[in-house]
Amino acid sequence: MITAFQQHGHGDDVIQLFEQMLREGVEPDYITFVSVLSACSHNGLVDQGFKYFYSMSPKVTPGSEHYACMVDMLGRAGRLDEAKRFIDTMPIRPDSSVWGALLGACRNYRNLELGDEVARRLFEIEPDNAGNYVLLSNMYAYHGRLEEAKEVRRTMESTGLRKETGCSWIDVWNETYVFTVHDRSHDETEQIYEMLGRLKELVKAKGYAPDTQFAINDVEEHKEQSMWYHSERLALSFGLISLPVNAPIRIKKNLRTCGDCHTVMKLVSEIFRRKIILRDANRFHQFADGSCSCKDYW
Repeated sequence: MITAFQQHGHGDDVIQLFEQMLREGVEPDYITFVSVLSACSHNGLVDQGFKYFYSMSPKVTPGSEHYACMVDMLGRAGRLDEAKRFIDTMPIRPDSSVWGALLGACRNYRNLELGDEVARRLFEIEPDNAGNYVLLSNMYAYHGRLEEAKEVRRTMESTGLRKETGCSWIDVWNETYVFTVHDRSHDETEQIYEMLGRLKELVKAKGYAPDTQFAINDVEEHKEQSMWYHSERLALSFGLISLPVNAPIRIKKNLRTCGDCHTVMKLVSEIFRRKIILRDANRFHQFADGSCSCKDYW
């Protein structure tokens, strides 16, 4: 239950159950502490997180997952320098999960200098992970350093790496439908793209402005257009035209959903008064009434 609450962003319930567990004399194990520390991270409970972290010893020896949670917790709070110092003092060698947590914080707080350093460490630790190259390239692009962004992508391609193709799938009436970017293979493609156009108009009326750092084309208007064909938006459009109005829309994606799609999902949940559950590579996102359970950090 603690892990399930954590995965769905119910941090308060995680803490409440964990404290009940301690009162009843049930010893928390390695995985329980991972879930609790992650919940503290998502809820901004830095002091409480450190209290639980230091309470682990000597019964449970902290591992990479616990250290990654602590780095993520400091990163979410904007304490990036402190997170870096925490890594530097770790008694075990930091792995990709630890450095990855800091890289994610650098992305969210636009810290290119530290992000560049962390990304290049990750290039050494996991050279086959194209996602780190893409993330650093996007950070350079956000800061207007387009040549350096292109150079990072050229380096990635020269090593034979390719970004994994994003795909999303949705179950409708006991049948699974899979979508890729710009997908036009579905029998109801015309209706899906009509709904997509309607969504675009509705969210813009709500004040939506595209965040084009999540598109890789050079021409600005093409960037915005390309994002509207991301696989999760196609799956969302199909869900809206296929499922009953009171039914939640459940979508799964093989990669981390981009920030722009995340914004669109929030707005659509408010406009259509629909509950949307998106399971991406990082976590569950529950969209309702214009907000998300992840509190816009994932």
